[in-house]
Amino acid sequence: MTLNLEMEYEENLDFDYEELAKKVIEAALDYEGCPYETEINLVLTGNEEIQQTNREFRNIDRVTDVLSFPMLDFTAPADFSVAEEDDTCFHPESGELILGDIMICIPRMQEQAESYGHGQIREFAFLIAHSMLHLMGYDHMEPEEAKEMERKQEEILASLGITR
Repeated sequence: MTLNLEMEYEENLDFDYEELAKKVIEAALDYEGCPYETEINLVLTGNEEIQQTNREFRNIDRVTDVLSFPMLDFTAPADFSVAEEDDTCFHPESGELILGDIMICIPRMQEQAESYGHGQIREFAFLIAHSMLHLMGYDHMEPEEAKEMERKQEEILASLGITR
């Protein structure tokens, strides 16, 4: 797995966010049975940058905690057979499946960790797990979809010993 990490936010975090991101990404991929080596792009950013991206791509002019940009258009969540039909989603040099991009707003992540009463490690890991499910075709627009995503997120984090 290749993780392309871009740190746009100037404040240092007090945990190894790159190692944690890799662990959660691998756990999510294993949980969903992804048969490919993958490439993920992760951008850690601030309020202004994520608000601008949210406005540009979703027409929502506000700060959000995380944005996910899937590369694949899954017909069913985690049905990776769709990748075989579209070879443009594989990196031409590495052969890895490019799942997409994740953008996390560090100040928002820190605020949420405090307001939910758990640490930044748990909140960061949650946002990665949440985004990975989006990159694998899951959504939470309907109540049943939201319940399924919540269950999967908690199971992925529990497999790593990251609990509330």
